[in-house]
Amino acid sequence: MKANMLPKERVMAIFKGLETDRATAINPTSVLTMDSMNAVGVKCPDVHLDADKMAAAAAAGHELCGFDSVMPKFGVVHSAAALGAEVEWGDGDSMPIIRRHPISDPDQFKMPDDFLDRKEVKTVLDAIKLLKQRYGDSVAIIGKVFGPWTTAYNMCGTQEFLIETALDPDKAKQYLEIFTPASVRFTEAQFEAGADIILWGDHVSGDLCSPEAYVDFLLPVHQKINNQLLNKSGPVILHACGKTIDRLKYIADSGFEAFHFDSRNDTKQALQEVGGKILLTGGVSNADVLYRGTPEDVIRQTTELLDNGIRLISPECAIPIRTSNKNLIALTQTVENYKY
Repeated sequence: MKANMLPKERVMAIFKGLETDRATAINPTSVLTMDSMNAVGVKCPDVHLDADKMAAAAAAGHELCGFDSVMPKFGVVHSAAALGAEVEWGDGDSMPIIRRHPISDPDQFKMPDDFLDRKEVKTVLDAIKLLKQRYGDSVAIIGKVFGPWTTAYNMCGTQEFLIETALDPDKAKQYLEIFTPASVRFTEAQFEAGADIILWGDHVSGDLCSPEAYVDFLLPVHQKINNQLLNKSGPVILHACGKTIDRLKYIADSGFEAFHFDSRNDTKQALQEVGGKILLTGGVSNADVLYRGTPEDVIRQTTELLDNGIRLISPECAIPIRTSNKNLIALTQTVENYKY
């Protein structure tokens, strides 16, 4: 076992199935907190629209909280905003939300030629470049995109898109086809900017669609993306909130290197379902443990995940912004001190 590995070296070795000095704590979604923003002198909405402030807030996840990675894209709206969705960027402790969905028919959509140069996208790319300059190869840099399923929620409205999957499946599939290029281009651009890993969000959890819907609509898209369309220079983690046990065996065949799972899924059963085909990360409860819990609660759940064989520990999703950094530090220190 190699001793005293650098954070990035440790993270990437786990993705490659190699021995490491210990497990790792990563933040593939968002660990933006008021504690961190106050400590580094930044605020909302600047952390979403200013690359320097976005990078400073991302760095806090590593330097103040101890994660082996940094992840600068805190919201879910950047690419949708660049594609024409109307966004309210938030203030204080409120995160960005979409106020108007611009598309009600696939024929209304045109991929912007300058997509990568639009402020909402360029800010993310510039923040990744700044983090690469700051950390080089010492800390894992994670980028984030949203795939065509979640982009359809953002551009058409969640309820409206899901109705189409039931009433007009061909139209729903057309949405997935037209939104996929933006997700692919943004992923490749983040790798080019210096990201080592990408989190790919497509929200196909049990409360939004059935496992059969995932197989019929999105699994072929995911397989095509991973096998034909996407020029990868690092691992891509698929993320979906909520209960996903009943579709994990399909997700394991999607071509993604890892899946980011919710604490509402039984860890042992999840590992059985994926059968070693795909890594799992996540599992620490946002609401019950990180936000409302104590450091002792965090230590208990993190240790349980490690005992069950999860080596990439992370919060289950973007954490509530009022989460205490003390609880995030309890997570990373538990991982650091854990003895196999």
